[in-house]
Amino acid sequence: MKTLLCATYEGLDAKVVAVESTLTKGLPSFSIVGMASTAITESKERVKSALLSNDFSFPPKRITFSLAPSELSKSGSQFDLSMALLILLNTEEIELHEWFVFGELGLDGRVKENIQLYPLILSLANQNKIHKAIVPKESLPKLSKIPNVAFYGVESMNEAVTLLKNQEHAIPSLSSSDIGYPSFTVKGEKYYYLKEYEEDFLDVKGQEIAKRAALIAAAGFHNIIFEGSPGCGKSMIASRLRYILPPMSTSEILDLAKLQVLDAKEPTFKPHRNMQSVHHTSTSASVFGGGSYRAKIGEVGLSHNGILFFDELPHFSKSVLESLREPMQDKKIRISRVNSKVEYPASFLFIGAMNPCPCGNLLDESKECRCNELEIQRYKNRLSDPFLDRIDLNVVMQNVTISDRPSLSSKEMHKEIVSVHILTKERGQVGFNANLNDKEIEKFCLLDSEAKEVLDMATTRFTLSFRSIKKVQKVARTIADLDVSKMILKKHLLEALSYRRR
Repeated sequence: MKTLLCATYEGLDAKVVAVESTLTKGLPSFSIVGMASTAITESKERVKSALLSNDFSFPPKRITFSLAPSELSKSGSQFDLSMALLILLNTEEIELHEWFVFGELGLDGRVKENIQLYPLILSLANQNKIHKAIVPKESLPKLSKIPNVAFYGVESMNEAVTLLKNQEHAIPSLSSSDIGYPSFTVKGEKYYYLKEYEEDFLDVKGQEIAKRAALIAAAGFHNIIFEGSPGCGKSMIASRLRYILPPMSTSEILDLAKLQVLDAKEPTFKPHRNMQSVHHTSTSASVFGGGSYRAKIGEVGLSHNGILFFDELPHFSKSVLESLREPMQDKKIRISRVNSKVEYPASFLFIGAMNPCPCGNLLDESKECRCNELEIQRYKNRLSDPFLDRIDLNVVMQNVTISDRPSLSSKEMHKEIVSVHILTKERGQVGFNANLNDKEIEKFCLLDSEAKEVLDMATTRFTLSFRSIKKVQKVARTIADLDVSKMILKKHLLEALSYRRR
């Protein structure tokens, strides 16, 4: 019996699969066992054709492949090459058990790229389970971004056979783990950024309070809701926030590429955080992920390390809004089904946009609101207090006037955010200010005596919950960082309190 290694998905993570083979005497047959999907069982025909097309005789034996562990459901065409190699090398006395082999076979023996290879191998690398692998040569530009793995690119089945027969002389294909964008290094960790602003804050005229809140939200990854009349610039600000978000580490860029593949997109490896805009008619399964047999990732999981944007917030179903509370608090999403239980990381910046009333004219000085008090109350009651308690910044947009002028550009705002990012990393923070835990709040959110008095007064006057107190401290920490202040001063805390829901 000989064995090669491959992998398959279980949720968002890859699981190692041992491809075992036996060729025994008996009536000629070809069978695959181990909960294989249709794509894997069809590989029998691809393997047969590839062997016969390259002048290899198909052995007249009873061929059995076992994909272990047998209780794990497997899918994908990446098992083709490993099966063909096990047949061809069955009589060879060579060690194979440490090799990972990935590749779909063409009928002529060519090794084809599989779009799922990148997230599979990245997941294995993050788990430190893979060190060398044979992969399609055309996949090398993407795979070479993954560090600490030796990749051997092959174009055909014959090349793979030759490589395994001469392992001691095999040389890994050239690879580079450098992302190739502007970067800076803090405490040995590289962070990449991009000065490309497809949508600029210069286009937003006026709305100085909202732009200041957007700057704070981006710098500390704080959840924010914009409330204002139709056309006042809520969606404009939200779409521009993506381009001024903090720089990304190598691991964050690689994880983003994995999410892009899972979202059926070509990975770009750009240090631009993703933005998932969700429509209010979206189903719960599409937002959070799901599926009756295999739990697939949803919009919340795809927004990891990026932005999750809900426009027309009160029009979302009550179940979706209430279910959003868990990932907003725990930074992960759990999907439980009869056949699987999956947990996805979901650390995102939530942006919500809403009108002040059903008709949208409540805050407009030039238009008359057509809603009665009951309609307005029912509209606002769609957002529960526990949900709103997880929002760091609440912004009421100003009316648009003819005298409004542009102020800060995206380039200027991004420069401030990069400076804050460097500051937080230099003081030893791992995550963003919005994600600080209780111990980190005590360590990093240091208030001077005046700020402590203000916080105590606000806690008593506004009956702030423990969660609200911590959120005020974390927002104040970000404001102090923008002010390059080690301590949180009274003015920083007062500004943080001004963004609390009234």
